[in-house]
Amino acid sequence: MKKTLISAVVSLGLCSTAALADGHANLKFAPGEGAFNWASYEEFKNATDLSGQTLTIFGPWRGDDQTLVENMLAYFEAATGASVDYASSENYEQQIVIDTQAGSPPNIAVLPQPGLIANLAAKGLLTPLGEDTANWMKENYAAGQSWVDLGSYPNANGEKEFFAFSYKADVKSLVWYSPENFEDAGYDVPQSMEELKALTDQIVADGGTPWCIGLGSGGATGWPATDWVEDLLLRTQTPDVYDQWVNNELKFDDPKIIAAIEEFGAFARNDAYVDGGAGAVATTDFRDSPKGLFASPPKCYMHRQASFIPSFFPDGTVVGEDVDFFYFPAYADKDLGKPVLGAGTLAIITKDSPAAQAFIDWLKTPIAHEIWMAQGGLLSQHKGVNPDVYANEAARKQGDILLNATTFRFDGSDLMPGKIGAGAFWTGMVDYAGGKDAKEVASEIQKTWDSLN
Repeated sequence: MKKTLISAVVSLGLCSTAALADGHANLKFAPGEGAFNWASYEEFKNATDLSGQTLTIFGPWRGDDQTLVENMLAYFEAATGASVDYASSENYEQQIVIDTQAGSPPNIAVLPQPGLIANLAAKGLLTPLGEDTANWMKENYAAGQSWVDLGSYPNANGEKEFFAFSYKADVKSLVWYSPENFEDAGYDVPQSMEELKALTDQIVADGGTPWCIGLGSGGATGWPATDWVEDLLLRTQTPDVYDQWVNNELKFDDPKIIAAIEEFGAFARNDAYVDGGAGAVATTDFRDSPKGLFASPPKCYMHRQASFIPSFFPDGTVVGEDVDFFYFPAYADKDLGKPVLGAGTLAIITKDSPAAQAFIDWLKTPIAHEIWMAQGGLLSQHKGVNPDVYANEAARKQGDILLNATTFRFDGSDLMPGKIGAGAFWTGMVDYAGGKDAKEVASEIQKTWDSLN
């Protein structure tokens, strides 16, 4: 559900794009003009000749996003002389499994599901990207080791290798607020979790309500709470604890996980903290919950949600003016850096060829990121990109959060088995928001997970 919502985002500041024509005449941005890293384009172009070759790519991007990716791919074609055939499908996850097992995969597949990629790697259906590429990512991506770890899976022999190149990220560790409301009340953006909790109490003392929280989402009710718990676990425990948890090496009812759930409860189960009281959290639709930011007087001052939530703000809302966001902060008194929770897409080689290898090298260039950044809808963790090319200030600020991350972790519930991450975890958090004991909820989730084995 979360992946569907994120992929359906209306990009902030999306530019209109002309249809691509055959050849290289209609590149979106003229080479050599603007603040792009054209040197990376020229260097790649001079080193790569794929004339007469065809590269097939299968990915999740459709509609407007397909136009955006094709605009980027046009530069790969122009630089190399190759022809790129990009395709997608409404059921792309199922289709890539069918194609790889049938022996007719594309050269490159791009997927937002690390678990699915891990399954393909374990069946021997992927080409490793190699240690050199892993080392490149470690050095050139912010929180580079996190991205290497995300793209590394056991092969058919059970030996871990680097298979997946992360390209295009999403940020979830955001708190949305109204700058005007903050200014009127004299509030400053908190720089630490301690300051965020102090601000929460200050708002209550001033007669306001700090938070809007809603878990309602039809058959997926409960998922917004899983993001809260994941973010808070990264702020209270080391990243290896998070990794052990999503892999079921650390049980759901471990005291560390229970403590993270209760951290969420400290916000969501306090009547004074939440618009409508704690009893409204589980029943309020997540799409409606941020509307309290825009009421007069405000029904709440803050809303923690991922980068897609502006799609559900009132019509005409301008991000950066009517509403803005800040990084969901880490604790100042814990030595855990600046963790970021998010998601994104990963490129894998499902049918090796010189063009497929060259495409992975293309994704290492700043220009491969900047072309999409400038159109809107792509955030990059590449330390070599020029943030000035982002389509708008909101995207630039989110990109800055990525670049300042010391740890990145993929949405944990999406890494868990579907019956847990998209089932028992969701319903358990609804039960917890309704007043059930955290240990009891966690034990029930773990019991379901154990039953899968």
